[in-house]
Amino acid sequence: MAAGGDDGAPDADTDGKRRDFIHILGGAVAAAGGAGALWPLIDSFNPSADVRAMSSKEVDLSPMEFGQRITAKWRGKPVFISRRTPKEIELARMDDRASLKDPQKDADRVVNPEWLIVIGICTHLGCVPLGQGAQSNRGDWDGWFCPCHGSHYDTSGRIRKGPAPLNLEIPKYEFVEPLKLKIG
Repeated sequence: MAAGGDDGAPDADTDGKRRDFIHILGGAVAAAGGAGALWPLIDSFNPSADVRAMSSKEVDLSPMEFGQRITAKWRGKPVFISRRTPKEIELARMDDRASLKDPQKDADRVVNPEWLIVIGICTHLGCVPLGQGAQSNRGDWDGWFCPCHGSHYDTSGRIRKGPAPLNLEIPKYEFVEPLKLKIG
């Protein structure tokens, strides 16, 4: 016997299932084709290789001596790296109890107390504070001094005096080796 009714024609139920399958298959092929055509556009939103390369920076800290400060450049910003002396660490910890505009303990600002890593941009108007070289460039708390408007930062990069509202920012960083720093 033939499929369907007695007259040999397919019945409506079989014809409807076949039509539904063709519609679903056509829709799936169209969706896959659309996704394949859109992928280059979506992929173009990913950062380029040169941008990914700038997202982190490694700094060799082995030549630095206690009390020395260097400036590294990361994402176009200066990053102050200070190898603090035991006296500077002690002063920073004693200042934890001081009245601060932006209260933060020294231990919350460092991974290793010997090393302080901060973004070297004043939080008032974006100037670059002084802090390397002569003691007079370090402000009243032996940290950093922004001569533009008179903000003083301590040995932990906390704002102590002047118009700056916040402490110097701490970038994301880690020690990949005892004397090798990765910023970003």
